[in-house]
This record gives sequence, structure tokens and C-alpha cells, in this order.
Amino acid sequence: MLNMEQTKLHSLNQLDRKILQELDINSKNPTSKLAKKLNRSRQTIEYRINSLKKREIIESFNTAINTYKMGYKLYKFYIKLRNIPDEKDKFLEYIRNSGKIYWFGICSGKYDIILAVYSKTDSNFLNIRNELISNFKNIIIDYDMDILVHTKQYAKMYFTNQITESTYFGGEVVDNKLDKLDHRILEKIVNNSTISNYELSKQINTTPITVRNKIKKLENTGIIIQYRIGVNLSKLDLELYKAIISLDKYNDKIEKEILEYISNIPNISYYIKNIQRLELEFVVENFQQYYDIIENIKKKFPYVIKSVDVVLMLTDEWTPGFKNLLSI
Repeated sequence: MLNMEQTKLHSLNQLDRKILQELDINSKNPTSKLAKKLNRSRQTIEYRINSLKKREIIESFNTAINTYKMGYKLYKFYIKLRNIPDEKDKFLEYIRNSGKIYWFGICSGKYDIILAVYSKTDSNFLNIRNELISNFKNIIIDYDMDILVHTKQYAKMYFTNQITESTYFGGEVVDNKLDKLDHRILEKIVNNSTISNYELSKQINTTPITVRNKIKKLENTGIIIQYRIGVNLSKLDLELYKAIISLDKYNDKIEKEILEYISNIPNISYYIKNIQRLELEFVVENFQQYYDIIENIKKKFPYVIKSVDVVLMLTDEWTPGFKNLLSI
């Protein structure tokens, strides 16, 4: 059994940290290229990656997909629940199995559950909302709603303190027409970004060249935006906090200033602009570190930020309904 101290953030050596950040920039990057960039042998890089997987620090290799380029907007729910454990379990089971939820997180703080629903139309979203509220009116105390406008997702800079470019998600809704083969490819790679074109072609009964060309087209249309890794923060004693920010004023100039500032904070994980509020996500070692970051942001933008609600994200579950979206 591993000693617990072996899985703390500070026990990771610099090479492990660099590997983790590089894999989060592009998890499909061949180990030969990664070895050259990090000035190590390919065998060393492969050994370190396998060790990180064995220690359950790396828990997945993911493909980030922009649903806005598939015709789907993301609608946000911020939900407060009554303390009825059995009913909460039923609620979570519904979320995981409804086939309509893109992402959700269990949290502690002002809200108990935050989730994102994908939908092509406002009216369809309202039907989803009505179904959710009516089915669980006995446990839902209160809820807020919002619509995601766009997001900046950052490579895991907290491993190295090295600032890198963010990746853009959301934006204009474009309904790129996809065929069944496109959907099957996305379904296979969403949680397995490192699968080879050859292996993927066998699984979906086509040729490696067809797979390569299809993936290239999905990248060029902005549907596939990045290849990342999932990291088990609990193995490193790290915590994920979401700051939900209400604004006094906001325009393109202010947004540019805020983005320039937060993009140089290594702990930033996501910048999420919704219609009514901002969400900033930070990966930190403890609440004090989060508090210091937020206080500095508030001091930097005193006439912009009206209030900040904080939640500690206990789970972070991606694409629980994505297979349903891709099943055509």
C-alpha cells in the first residue's frame, strides 16, 4: 500500500509536474515528442506516466468537446437541497441517468448541486427544467438559473506555476451537421483521447484513414477543442473552489482586464462567463490560499465585483449524458 505522503502534491517531483501539465495541454502528444520537449528519454517519460496512472493521480484521458459547435447551448442550474439523504440519492441518480446533463458537481456552500444542461432551444430547456422541478419539488429548496456564454479553460498550471494559453469553449452556436460515424468517433474518444486511429477504426468498422480525416474535420470545425487529462485532486490533497461572482458592471474592456489578471494566476482552472454572473474555478491547497486569491481579485476590481459566493466542489462529473447526445 502506498504511503499517504507519497501522493501529496509536494511529493511530486518537477518532472512529474511538467508531464501532468503537458498532458493537460495535449494528452495525445506522443511520448517521443514529450520526451524531446522535456529533455528526457522516451522510456523515462513512459515510466513516469504509467506511475502516475498506477498511483491514480491520472484518472482519465479526455477529449474536450464544444457542444456550441454541435448546435447545443449549456444552461446552468444552481440548486439548494433539503437534507433528505434518500431523496438526494434519487436526485443524483436521475441526473446521472437522464441523458440530458453535460456536467454536474456536488458542492458545499451556498449551493448543493450545480449542473449544466445541454439543449438546442430555450423551449426544450424549459421542458427539462419543469420536469426536474416537478419530479423533485419535495427536495429542491431553491434554485437559480443562467446560460453559459463562453469559457476559458486553463491547462493545469498549478503543477508548475508556468503560465500557458487558455482554450476557448462556447461562443456562437453553430449546428455543424454530423453523421453517424462522426458521433461514434466522438463517443469513443470523449473519455479515451489516446486511443489510436487503428484501434478506433476497428471498433467502429471503418479505416484508419477515414478516422484520421474525420477527427481532423471535427478539430477544424471547433467541435474537438482540446485533448486533456483528468486528475484525482484528492490524491494530492488539493481542493477545487468555485467563486460565483455577481457584478456591478461589465463590458468588453472590463472582461479583458479581468482575463489578463486571472490568466496569470497559476491556480486558475476555469473562467466561465454566464449571462448573469461569472464563475472562477481555482485549484488550491487549502481555503486560505483560495481566500487570498479572491481577496486580491476583489481589491483589483472594487467597482466591478458586487459580491462573491464560494462553493467547495466535492465532485466534478463530466458528460454523464453525453452518450445520449451522440446516440443518433
